[in-house]
Amino acid sequence: MFDTTRRRVVQALGVGGAASLAGCSTGGQPVEGNQETTVSSTPTQQGPAETTVDRIAADPRDIPDPVDWSEPRHHDIELGITEETAEIEPGVTFDFMTFDGRVPGPMIRVRQGDTVNVTLTSPDDNSMPHNIDLHAVYGPGGGASASNVNPGEDNSFEFKAMYPGVHIYHCAVPNLDQHISSGMFGAILVEPKEGLPEVDHEFFFGQHEIYTDKAPGEEGHHAFDFEAMKKEEPTYVVYNGEAYAFTENGYGPLEVDKGDRVRIFMSNGGPNLLSSWHAIGNVWADFYRDGALANDAENYVETAPVAPGTVACAEIDTPVPEPIKLVDHALTRVARKGMMGIIQVNGSPEPEIFNPGP
Repeated sequence: MFDTTRRRVVQALGVGGAASLAGCSTGGQPVEGNQETTVSSTPTQQGPAETTVDRIAADPRDIPDPVDWSEPRHHDIELGITEETAEIEPGVTFDFMTFDGRVPGPMIRVRQGDTVNVTLTSPDDNSMPHNIDLHAVYGPGGGASASNVNPGEDNSFEFKAMYPGVHIYHCAVPNLDQHISSGMFGAILVEPKEGLPEVDHEFFFGQHEIYTDKAPGEEGHHAFDFEAMKKEEPTYVVYNGEAYAFTENGYGPLEVDKGDRVRIFMSNGGPNLLSSWHAIGNVWADFYRDGALANDAENYVETAPVAPGTVACAEIDTPVPEPIKLVDHALTRVARKGMMGIIQVNGSPEPEIFNPGP
């Protein structure tokens, strides 16, 4: 279990428009009723707002088991749309939007050729419409046109997963940039028919920007800032909705044993910034650019671009004990905006590979 004790992370680390977009829109079927898709944020206040959940960050280990079937299957996937108030870091609250109450939304895992029925449910106490665009879908808006839901409604559509890869999904109502920034994105993994190589661990992270009306670390409730988003100047750039969530100053690193093979999926929700994805102290031994699992992997990639709206897949080896720091190598985001997660490799030293005191 993660340590749920949180501390002021900057000190601990010691570092001083409505739009309709082609392919990512509500398409030709407008949401009935309430057309307002901009969140009515908790008013700016001196202190933090009351939270509705104890944490917003999804556990990176919470991934469905690998595909173990060889014939097409039918899957019923239900995603609950929730609007939550939670901490970005201790003393800093923000109004999030989510699939299933966490950021990112849950990974969906199917096999190429499977049929998937997706149902969105939106409780009465939500304040705005939502929908879903899955980049694994042949169809209008990736399913967005068929999945619009107002508060108190549910809606379903079905598709066949025809091409393999790991793909992003996200909300795609007119203010989709705000909804994604506020947490409405995830990933769908369509395994190739032959499956994926076996590994010892799989983790799923989601990077995104949060645009607020206060400075990073400033206590109180942070309201969404559209002007900052238009300028693409985020307050935070984080994994899973929280600053430094998977470090010693958050819920703790993810632990593996020396010699383990680790597969990492990283969904860049954006909505705007490219990630220069890097593992400090390691290398992407096998890297599937843009989640293209049907292609041969690139080998020993040090830093890889992950564009907003894509999911990268990488595998790493762990020959020495160390903390592997997963970062965006736009390093101001690491030092000042919350962007880092750690995989702790446990085991005995390997001085023939790394010797700190020869």
